[in-house]
Amino acid sequence: MDLPLIVGVDGSEPSLRAVDWAADEAVLRGVRLRLVYACLWERYEGAALARDLGKQPSEVSPQDVVTGAARRARARQPGLEVSADVVFEEPEYALVREGRHAGALVVGTRGRSGITERLLGSVSLAVAANADCPVIVLRGSHDNQATPPVHGRVVVGVGADPKDSAVVRFAFEEARRRGVPLEAVRAWRCPAHETTDHPLLADAPARLHEQQAEETLAEALRDAPPDVEVHSRIVEGHARRVLVDLSHRADLLVVGARRHGGHFGLQLGRVAHTALHHSACPVVVVPHEA
Repeated sequence: MDLPLIVGVDGSEPSLRAVDWAADEAVLRGVRLRLVYACLWERYEGAALARDLGKQPSEVSPQDVVTGAARRARARQPGLEVSADVVFEEPEYALVREGRHAGALVVGTRGRSGITERLLGSVSLAVAANADCPVIVLRGSHDNQATPPVHGRVVVGVGADPKDSAVVRFAFEEARRRGVPLEAVRAWRCPAHETTDHPLLADAPARLHEQQAEETLAEALRDAPPDVEVHSRIVEGHARRVLVDLSHRADLLVVGARRHGGHFGLQLGRVAHTALHHSACPVVVVPHEA
């Protein structure tokens, strides 16, 4: 049986928007949706869900949180199989554990701020940095929907090792489900210490790096499915900046993150970390072994 799509909920506005998006995504995947509210308290402390239920925040229980979220998912996608549970545990640990039995995890974010620490909630960051399955963090103006596509493209950042195919395979599938082109991007830079002032050799180091980027991208896309339209791009610049710029014209940004077994901590590279804090669209972090 296909693994469910799991969405973390807490009754906040961002998590309720994540429920909407996850319900659409579950239908796209043809899988069931599981809602998980992880907390250490027996009383709900937020206001967003309380308004929906017509109660005071102090009157809302954790079970009300998941019941209200499940009702919202079923109203959005009638016929979708939805289950919901409360787990009395730290959210980041509970969701990472739930991810061992999920096709993907969906989490919301707290929105935008000029202060870096507030751009992404600590739970969303910890889950994206440690889960064994892909984690979808709903950044940016996603309009609460996985479909229909707004920009009509999925963007994937291709890393230095084309053998790390999990990231690209995930991007192929997401583009196929949405019926949109996949834009595969490999960024490259020529380190300053490799440049030369000799007029006949001035462009040689840069051209070598550009050629390596072309070869890496071609290798990563070698097994592209015939039913997915793929646009390949090599771009000079820092990968993290290139991908954030492209996120403004994408419905989904897919990046990779290496995992080191037995270690719980922020296992994110610079590219994934920057995307999670600054992307203008939902970001998928796909883990792969170091």
